[in-house]
Amino acid sequence: VLNEQSVDTLGLVDTDINQKLAIFIDDEKKIGNIKSNVSMIFTTENIKSKLNNQNCGFIITHNPRILFFKVHNFMEGNLQYDKESRHTDIDLSAKISPLSCISKNDVHIGKNVVIEQFVSIYSHVTIGDGSIIRAGATIGCMGFEFKRNDDSIMPIKHFGGVYLDRNIEVQNNTCIDRAVFPWDNTYIGENTKIDNLVHIGHAAKIQKNVLIAAHACIGGRTVIMPNTWVGIGSMIRNGIVIGSNARVNMGAVVTKSVLDNQSVTGNFAIDHQKFMANFKDTL
Repeated sequence: VLNEQSVDTLGLVDTDINQKLAIFIDDEKKIGNIKSNVSMIFTTENIKSKLNNQNCGFIITHNPRILFFKVHNFMEGNLQYDKESRHTDIDLSAKISPLSCISKNDVHIGKNVVIEQFVSIYSHVTIGDGSIIRAGATIGCMGFEFKRNDDSIMPIKHFGGVYLDRNIEVQNNTCIDRAVFPWDNTYIGENTKIDNLVHIGHAAKIQKNVLIAAHACIGGRTVIMPNTWVGIGSMIRNGIVIGSNARVNMGAVVTKSVLDNQSVTGNFAIDHQKFMANFKDTL
């Protein structure tokens, strides 16, 4: 440990919150992305020699990613890091099937919410007024985050939550994961509607008036801007941005960000008009 500094929480190199962060860097390409709120960096000796962040402290290790997430996992239950657990609060106007399963800790269900049978709602979940959760949906479960550590695989604990705004509809057997870090939520914006058998990964941010059709898979930390359509069976990789009024067409495999008002098609997805022109050339 070199030049140790105080830290409020952990986050990734591109995390933009008003807290003092510890991050990890195991790739020189990330050096230019360090934000001003970073106070400690887990990194290697080689990468440290290329950093000029004189106000930062450093934790030098041969595997920064693994040590970073070991510290993250170790902080479970530490109220200076982990989320505070409060009693569940359900508005009296909510209609909840007795066959659903709702955590007794830190679930907040608003006015006129409908929760059908066999729904599972974990802790750290907020469901806004007028929302509908159809049968078999799962809200706030652990996401798919594992790290390879030599010959073993280390599961990463999820301390964040899920926040569903007003008038959301989540249909049958859809799964929405909670975020990894305690300051973060997976977010679903007002009036967004999500079809059956959709997966939404940890810390995704889906804005208002988005329509997501059945069997779509949305990777963690993906941002989908307002008024966008996500088609049947489409796949959107983690950590990219789908712009406002965009269209991800049926079966698209989206590996890079999509512009506002753009329509993309194919595997790998490209502009729809370009895809159709290429297709016609093959006829």
